[in-house]
Amino acid sequence: MDVRDVHHSYRRHAVLRGVDLRLRPGTLAGIVGENGAGKSTLLKILSGELAPDRGSVRHYGRFGYCPQSVVLDDSFTVRQHVDFFRTAFGLADLRRAREVMEVLAFTEYLDMRVGLLSGGSRQKLNLTLALMHDPDVLLLDEPYQGFDWETYLRFWELATELRDTGRSVLVVSHLAYDLDRLDQLWRLEGGRLHRQERRTGAAA
Repeated sequence: MDVRDVHHSYRRHAVLRGVDLRLRPGTLAGIVGENGAGKSTLLKILSGELAPDRGSVRHYGRFGYCPQSVVLDDSFTVRQHVDFFRTAFGLADLRRAREVMEVLAFTEYLDMRVGLLSGGSRQKLNLTLALMHDPDVLLLDEPYQGFDWETYLRFWELATELRDTGRSVLVVSHLAYDLDRLDQLWRLEGGRLHRQERRTGAAA
């Protein structure tokens, strides 16, 4: 993913003032920022939901996006969601979806209606749907919210595996834990990204 000189304003209020970001293959990176720093606006631009006032965003290869707000139909089962996305992505099978669900210990919920799932289980489905087409670039917005500790650790195992197989993974959060797991970290402040030094065992 290549992001160059991205600006965006709401009326006269400038939120992004020249964001530059290059995410190379085989990189696990993070962006942190306070509430109101512009993370939501940047995420919408990176995912293609919002056009920047100025600048460009380019994705190379398949792109996956796991939004913070889970967009699911409570009346459908997990299996129905996965089947729907298989058709939407034009996939021949559900091999990758099942692999992700196994890592997240989620396969037993295949026939459960989504409206009955806990918040953490809904997030597992959200992550599965974002990963099932095996994207080359993955954008994750607060991906571990609602996870218990075991699932949190499984998430990082999955993210590390993606990085090690040449994928580009970007985790966006208001807090970043386990910074030693990241290859790169930026803080969004003043409408720009600032490179941060990683401190093992610290939080930003």
